[in-house]
Amino acid sequence: MRQSIVPIRLRGRDPAVAIAFGCILLLVLGGSIYSSNFLSADYLLQQLKVASFLGVIATGMMMVILLGQIDLSVPWTVTAGAMMACAATAYGTSGSFLAIPFGIACGAAIGFVNGLAVAYLRIPSMIITLATNAVVQGLMVVYTGGFSPQDSASPAMRFLATGYMIPSVPNGVLVWLVVGILAVFLLTRTTFGRSLYAIGNRERAAYMSGIDTRRIALLAFVISGSLSALGGVLLAGYASKASQSMGDAYLLPSIAAVVLGGTHVLGGKGSYLGTVAGVILITLLQSILSVMQIEEAGRQLIYGVVIIGMLLLYGRQKLN
Repeated sequence: MRQSIVPIRLRGRDPAVAIAFGCILLLVLGGSIYSSNFLSADYLLQQLKVASFLGVIATGMMMVILLGQIDLSVPWTVTAGAMMACAATAYGTSGSFLAIPFGIACGAAIGFVNGLAVAYLRIPSMIITLATNAVVQGLMVVYTGGFSPQDSASPAMRFLATGYMIPSVPNGVLVWLVVGILAVFLLTRTTFGRSLYAIGNRERAAYMSGIDTRRIALLAFVISGSLSALGGVLLAGYASKASQSMGDAYLLPSIAAVVLGGTHVLGGKGSYLGTVAGVILITLLQSILSVMQIEEAGRQLIYGVVIIGMLLLYGRQKLN
């Protein structure tokens, strides 16, 4: 009994979370040396707004990674959610009213296909989600004819992404806050959350203990797809319209944010606070790299090295 309690207590004291927040502090201090604006309230709030889009997407990615799986369909799930939400606005008042839920529903449908294939057909998640991403990309290109989408975001989408219900606090940050609270509740207070950790640690043992592992995996992918689409809706609202490949820039950062926050890439361990730290760390890193005028290829190289390094580190820990 003592052995089963210890990991739960230690989970809240994961040193990776402290390291991530320490790196955030170093980045802010280092950035302030480069430019005094890094410590201004306006700059930090702007970075939180930018981080909120990645934070919503990374929340869904964390659910899947906790299972020991991966979701590589994020780029075009984000794009499809944005494009379909904007497309709905072309159908008048009712279309504008249903734009946000319709975009999220499209993401949930993509996640359902992924979850069905992974959980019930036993297709490796890396293969099926990559294939799904290609299929959705083809469907979106056919829909737009290969041109930039002409539909604009609805007023509700723009308000959700750029408006202010609370003075000085962007609505995008509030959306991420609500998503985060729900995620913490799911992970710590529900059977679903406990099942995610159990399956990630050892799926067969979880199945033998009575957990419906297939249903949990299906739900995790549906949540991932839904939140990726919600991230796309927010991005479309922020830019006032959707665009081709707008989700491409969020695949590696979403994985890196989760891994940097201490979630094991092989599943079974991680805290949402760590994911929040990882998101903020990645956002600040992106900002500094932009100020330093490092090209996108350089940024992707940095993300790839980080993920490989953490994979090697956590893989060794898992084996010990």
